[in-house]
Amino acid sequence: MSSQDTTANLPVPAARASVQVLAARADLEAFEDLMFQALEAWGLPTDNIIVAAKQRETLFKNTPGVIEELTPEERANAPYVAKMIMAGSVGLFDAALNYLWNETINRLRDHVAAFDVDYFFDLAETDPARRKNLKTRDDLSQIDDYKLLEAANKIKLVSDIGFKQLTHINYMRNHASAAHPNIEELTGLKLAEWLETCIKEVFRIQPRNVVAAIGKLLTNIKSKRLPKDELKKIAAFFDGLEQDQADNLAAGLFGIYTPADATPEILDNVRSLWPDLWPLVGEDARNEVGIKLARFTANADTDRAIRARELLELVGGSSYLPEPERVAEIQQALDDLKRAHEAHMRNYAEEPPAAQRLKDVVGRHGDIPEQAVRSYVVHLVNVFLTNGYGVAWNAEPIYKELIGRFDGYQAAIALRAFANSQIRLKLQDEWPRKKWQELLDLIDPKLTGRADRAFLEAVRNFGGTPDRLYQDTKIKALTKTWLERNLT
Repeated sequence: MSSQDTTANLPVPAARASVQVLAARADLEAFEDLMFQALEAWGLPTDNIIVAAKQRETLFKNTPGVIEELTPEERANAPYVAKMIMAGSVGLFDAALNYLWNETINRLRDHVAAFDVDYFFDLAETDPARRKNLKTRDDLSQIDDYKLLEAANKIKLVSDIGFKQLTHINYMRNHASAAHPNIEELTGLKLAEWLETCIKEVFRIQPRNVVAAIGKLLTNIKSKRLPKDELKKIAAFFDGLEQDQADNLAAGLFGIYTPADATPEILDNVRSLWPDLWPLVGEDARNEVGIKLARFTANADTDRAIRARELLELVGGSSYLPEPERVAEIQQALDDLKRAHEAHMRNYAEEPPAAQRLKDVVGRHGDIPEQAVRSYVVHLVNVFLTNGYGVAWNAEPIYKELIGRFDGYQAAIALRAFANSQIRLKLQDEWPRKKWQELLDLIDPKLTGRADRAFLEAVRNFGGTPDRLYQDTKIKALTKTWLERNLT
C-alpha cells in the first residue's frame, strides 16, 4: 500500500497539521513577496488582494478538527473542500468561500436525489409549466440555491436552524465571495465555522425516521400495487404526521397522480390513500390543489387538469375548485414575485417589475378571487417583511399600496400570517421584525371586528419576539380556531 493510501485511512492529524502550517509560514510569505513584485512590475494592484497570514493560520488551526467529522471516504470525495483549503492557504478567502458553497450544493443535490427527486420537485417548483421539465438528478441544477435549501427544509432533510445558517452562508457567498464583486472582509475563523456548519447540516445528513418513512412510502406507491393491509398501515401512519409533513405529502401524492404517464397501479394507490390524508391537510395546501388545477387548465394541460379534479371530487373538495384563468394569472404573478424576492443579489433589480406586474394583474381583476386570497395575502406579507438583509426600496411602495387595499378579512389573515412556517422563520431576523411592527400599523385601521381588535392587542402586547407568537398556547389556539372557522 502506498503512503498516500495509508494517509487516506487515518484521522486528520490536527496537531501535526498545525505545526506544519506554522513551519510553512516563512515560505508562504516569501512566495507572496515574489508574487507582489511581479504584480507591481506588471502594473497591477497589490492592496487587499489576499488576507493576512495570521487569518490563514486561524483557518488552518481550526480546519483539521472540523474535517475530522468526515469519514476518510467522504474526505477523499470532497474536491471542492480541498480547493477551499488551497485557496485559503494563499489568502484568497473569497474564492475559498465559493468552493465551499459549490461542495455544499453538490452534496445537497446528492441527498435530494437519494431521497426522492420527484417529490422534491413537486415542492420546489409550483409552476406546472416549469415542473414538467424537471425529472432527474441533473435537473436539480435548474433549481436556484435558495429554492433548493427551502424545499430541502420543507421535507426536513435540512433542519430549521440549518436552513437559517445555510441561507446566511449563501447570502455571504453572493456578497463576499469570488462569485461576485465585493468589498467584504472574510476571516479564517468564519470560514472554519461555515465549513463546520455545511458538514453538520448537509454533508452528514441523516434523515429523521418520519422523513425516511415518507421516502420509502413514495417509492412503494410508484413501484407496485399496494395490498389492503399495507394501505391500512399507511393510513395509520398519516395520523402521526405534523401539519407541514401532511401538506408536503399531499403535494407529493398529487405530483404522482396527475402526470399522463402514471400507471393504473399508481392511480389506484393514490386514490386509496388520498381520502385518509385529506382531513390532515391544511388550508393552504388544499387551496394549492385548486390553484394547480386552474393552471393546468390555463396551460391547456387537459389530462392533468382532469386528474386534479378527480382528486378534489374524491374528497368532496368542490369548494376548492377555482376561477381558473383569474386565479392562475394571479398565482403566476405571485410566483414570479417570490422568485425575484429570493434572488438575493438581484432582488433589488428584479423585485420592482415583478411587484408592478402583480399590481397590474390585481388592478385589472379588481377584487381578489376567494380561492387566491390566502395565497395573495401571505405572499404580500412575505415580501413586505424583506429578505432579511434590507428593503427593496423601489418595490416597497407597491407593497404598501396593495396592503393598503386589504379589506377587513384580508387584514385579519395578514394579522395571523405568523402561523405560516416560512414567515415564522423569517421573523427570527431583525429587519423582518421591524417590518412586522410596520405591517401591524398598516392593517390596524382595517380590523373593525371586536375579536380581531382583541387579537391585535394580544399580538402587540406579546412579550417575546414575533417568531415566538405561535408558541404561545393562547395565541396559537385562537389562531387555529380563527383559521378553521374562516378558511374552510
